[in-house]
Amino acid sequence: MSQLQVIDQQRVHYPVQLLCQVLHVVPSRYYAWCQRPETTAAPARETVLVDVFDDRQRRYGTRRLQVELRELGHRVGRQALRTALRRHGRKALQRKAFTPRTTDSTHGQRCAPNLLLDQPRPTQAHRGWDGDIPYLPLANGRWVYCCAFQDVCTKQVVGWQARADVPEALVTTPLQRALLAQRPVSGLLVHSDRGGQDVGNVYKALLRDAKAQRSHSRRGECYDNAQAESLWSRLKTELLELCDWPVFTDLAGAQARVADCFDYYNHKRRHSSSGYLKPYLFHQQQLANIT
Repeated sequence: MSQLQVIDQQRVHYPVQLLCQVLHVVPSRYYAWCQRPETTAAPARETVLVDVFDDRQRRYGTRRLQVELRELGHRVGRQALRTALRRHGRKALQRKAFTPRTTDSTHGQRCAPNLLLDQPRPTQAHRGWDGDIPYLPLANGRWVYCCAFQDVCTKQVVGWQARADVPEALVTTPLQRALLAQRPVSGLLVHSDRGGQDVGNVYKALLRDAKAQRSHSRRGECYDNAQAESLWSRLKTELLELCDWPVFTDLAGAQARVADCFDYYNHKRRHSSSGYLKPYLFHQQQLANIT
């Protein structure tokens, strides 16, 4: 791999000027190399990019696929990717709207204010966690109820659970696991919808003992919890569209598939908000910076 290819591969992680300095390359030479006209991917390279696309199970669009290929040493433009994927009959998954909605705020309990409202997004790990409860369908017509907490900054899913009912433990169990595993410093803000599971005494006690703040979405404002909604929209697309119907025959099958999906999301899926780093890697970098 040439010096220019190394710079092109690592530019998503480090500034170009720094890479050029370390590798003793004049920046103008690199930028001139980038501006060379790109042709349609050669047959051998097309085979590689299609294999990478298939390995990601249709989860990657051209942006993430381009980053993945660059790390493998293949410099290819997005238009060339579109052309090659179209030629081979490949198409990425598209997110769809899913129902039913799970939040029932008619429980009569007092909710906390939205502490994320009009505030800058956290730029460090364990400054904010976001939680939500969606449904997944079973073959018998029933539902699997899931809960997951995601770090607002790094996008890593820090705790989750899936079960056949919706008691308060659906929320408190993954939250407790996340607190024990991550051990965040005091001041963590935990945001969720206004569901009855998110206002229970055990839930509030867990946050109080962890010296964490409780935050809830405003009534009728689903965009207050947009990050959690986006996470589940993506995962539902990948879970439901990649499988034949019915997707899950029983609770155990659903739990296994959700576990696989979160493992992929945390350790393999690149996220645009972190420079296309994988959430687990970005999370570890953030923790190293804190210490």
